[in-house]
Amino acid sequence: MRRTALAALCLAAAATASLTGCMSGEDKPKGPFAGLSGGEIADRSVKATTGASSLRMKGDVPDDESGGTIRIDMALDKKGECAGTMSMGGKGKADLIKTGDTLYAKYDEEFLRDQAGGDSKEETDAVVKMMAGKWTKMAATGSDAKDIASFCDLDTVLADATDVNSDATRGRTTTVDGTPAIVLHEKDGKDSYTLYVATRGKPYLLRIDSKSAKDPGTLTFTDYNKPVPANAPSGKVLDLDKLGR
Repeated sequence: MRRTALAALCLAAAATASLTGCMSGEDKPKGPFAGLSGGEIADRSVKATTGASSLRMKGDVPDDESGGTIRIDMALDKKGECAGTMSMGGKGKADLIKTGDTLYAKYDEEFLRDQAGGDSKEETDAVVKMMAGKWTKMAATGSDAKDIASFCDLDTVLADATDVNSDATRGRTTTVDGTPAIVLHEKDGKDSYTLYVATRGKPYLLRIDSKSAKDPGTLTFTDYNKPVPANAPSGKVLDLDKLGR
């Protein structure tokens, strides 16, 4: 399996970082953000979002290696725990859990074959037979796991989304999965971003739509401050670190 493909998960942070430098015109101030500019709303959203203890991130991020897309659905927190799924270019699925110092993963056959790269058919068949549909584990500090382990830390993922001086433009009000929100528009050269910020409760970021050439796609953010279901799988787990000795 290509390590670089797994490392590409960290690109999700780049989509979140669009808050920091690509965020003027204003509409009539209404609602809970009355009297605030789009930039001021964006700044409040960044403060609220980065202050959350956990969240769930779902959507598409680019894979620079393949030119394709990684689809993620991951809950993560500031303790470095995470649980969710990933898919490379829509080819197969990997279930991931990080708890404590251990990373657990379960890959389906399609995912393993797609990630085989230049391996021979015999080698690939052997890996599929050994790993497909089975939970595996490895030390989170190991070379094959540290990139994902870093992504599991919410502070790391949102590290660039601080000290924002935004000039976002206020847009219409709408709802995102039933939550009232205000739309903010931002441009950075030819790239454009649409942000959806909650208008009920804390001004959490609910969604980013990116039309950037580098990182197009959509990310949604839900389950703020909810416990991450990062429970070690029960039953037999294949220890990949022992196999590599």
